[in-house]
Amino acid sequence: MASITSISAPPPPPPQWVLDLNSAPTTKPKTGNFPDPPGYTAPLSAKQSSKSSKAQPTPSRKPPTTAEMDTLKLKKAWELAIAPAKQLPMNAIGMYMTGNSLQIFSIMMVFMLFKTPITAILTMQPTFARFEPGDESKRGSFWLTKIVFIAMNCLALALGIWKVNGMGLLP
Repeated sequence: MASITSISAPPPPPPQWVLDLNSAPTTKPKTGNFPDPPGYTAPLSAKQSSKSSKAQPTPSRKPPTTAEMDTLKLKKAWELAIAPAKQLPMNAIGMYMTGNSLQIFSIMMVFMLFKTPITAILTMQPTFARFEPGDESKRGSFWLTKIVFIAMNCLALALGIWKVNGMGLLP
């Protein structure tokens, strides 16, 4: 019997994009009169980067003063205080979309509408503790952020009461 031997052809060469990915990137010469954007640094080769790192240490940013930190903390506290008001339109649309009938989805939505502001008010001290200013003069405005936080959560509770009234559960 004659055996059939198969002669396999060499595999085809890989496509050009595979060759481009496997090769080292080529640096393109800078053409045109456009300056580099602010903050852009051209990539350095390994030799150049080791030489420049030994020659010049990177400048470090100076730490902020306590007044700047207190101002930043107060801004973040105000963002946190107003955050419940940003959720009110979304919650109102959700309450409108669930309808006034007693269904599991609408009951769960109302439950979450009551649970979220109550837990936020009860955990207000740990929430605002990291934003406590070190300067005594900023304490008055810090208390005002807490009052606004409570007021915004009370608005969310009022939305829940409106929804429960619409469902016919309030006498």
